[in-house]
Amino acid sequence: MSDAVRDAFSGTNEVEITVTGRKSGRQITHPVWFVQEESSLFLVPITGSDSNWYKNVQQTPWVQVSANGTAINTSVTPITQPDRVDHVVEMFRDKYGADQIEALYPKHDVAVQVPIG
Repeated sequence: MSDAVRDAFSGTNEVEITVTGRKSGRQITHPVWFVQEESSLFLVPITGSDSNWYKNVQQTPWVQVSANGTAINTSVTPITQPDRVDHVVEMFRDKYGADQIEALYPKHDVAVQVPIG
């Protein structure tokens, strides 16, 4: 991972993801919270597997992630194994606070891994 990419993502609490609409084929951009571990970002959809952007990446597992003027295009991997999802959600709690995660993320049944390096 380049220093520029690392700096762009480590310096913010939110990134924008652009996904391909599974019905429309349009590019759709959403602001999302994330956590970083090693050379991957991890995302948790607010309404879990019911989130439209999550359904979109299941069909087209390719996203653009951008922050602070830096953007990367990469494939993503949906995570459905409960122990791995729990690990990602715990990282979210550590970064954003357990009260925020419980209030804003009512369903934690999936996560998404985004390689950035």
